[in-house]
Amino acid sequence: MSTTVLDGEPVASAIRDSVADRIAALDEAGVSPTLATVVASDDPAQHRFVDLKHEACAALGVETRDRRLDSDAGQASVVDAVTALNDDPAVDAVFLQTPLPTHVSVDAVRDRFDPAKDVDCFHPENLGRLVGSTPRFVPATTEAVVRLLAHYDVRLAGRHVAIVGRSATIGRPLANRLLWDDEPGNATVTVCHTHTSDLGATLRRADVVVTACGVPGLVDESMLSEGAVVVDVSANRRSAGGETTVVGDVDYESAAAHASAITPVPGGVGPVTIAALLENVVLAAERRHHNSSKSAKES
Repeated sequence: MSTTVLDGEPVASAIRDSVADRIAALDEAGVSPTLATVVASDDPAQHRFVDLKHEACAALGVETRDRRLDSDAGQASVVDAVTALNDDPAVDAVFLQTPLPTHVSVDAVRDRFDPAKDVDCFHPENLGRLVGSTPRFVPATTEAVVRLLAHYDVRLAGRHVAIVGRSATIGRPLANRLLWDDEPGNATVTVCHTHTSDLGATLRRADVVVTACGVPGLVDESMLSEGAVVVDVSANRRSAGGETTVVGDVDYESAAAHASAITPVPGGVGPVTIAALLENVVLAAERRHHNSSKSAKES
């Protein structure tokens, strides 16, 4: 069986081209789209994820702000960083790198986000709108999975999708997005997690398997139905012999021999996620420009 490699770069490139045109239009109107990021970690992987976002912004002319806090920073420091960026009129979008340190309440930080700047649907209002199929923004990773499958003509309507991972940032938003009565959507969705009994049995019933749990090599060919489509969202860093490699949750070699289509790690979902985030930043800037122009006309 021939296996299609779901390369993310063609999808990301198309999104970037569209975003570049929209940035040019904003520039002509005197608007500079600006993304602000907050990191509260000493983990090099988290810092690298944020660096990639800044590099992508620089390549397209999106301005950036960056707040980096140590992992022992207090909850008040994280909240203050988010609040300051919310209040900065030059900032269109605020992105918080997760996971947060265990001593920082996710709810306390989440509630302080300005929903209009919350481009990755961290705030409960934006998550609720996503569940209700009327999103202000679609989270970048969720949008990346949907766009990747659409690009490669992977049909979702009526098919069984199993998602491994129930996080509020990936698993749950993606599950709700795939349930929309809209294309691509109308899937039958199962969300698997640490309490799922016999994970393999559940995954073997699925037409499409999406992994987003951060456990390297968790899924192999024995857990897949013949011809399944496999989307590996995770990018886990593994160190051995002084070298660091990036691997997914799927044992790629064994799964690729069994699947009809599979994402590589790296190079699959990752580049599309960054491009989708930039698209949301530009959307936030367009809305700000529209609202400010409307207010000026009314005054």
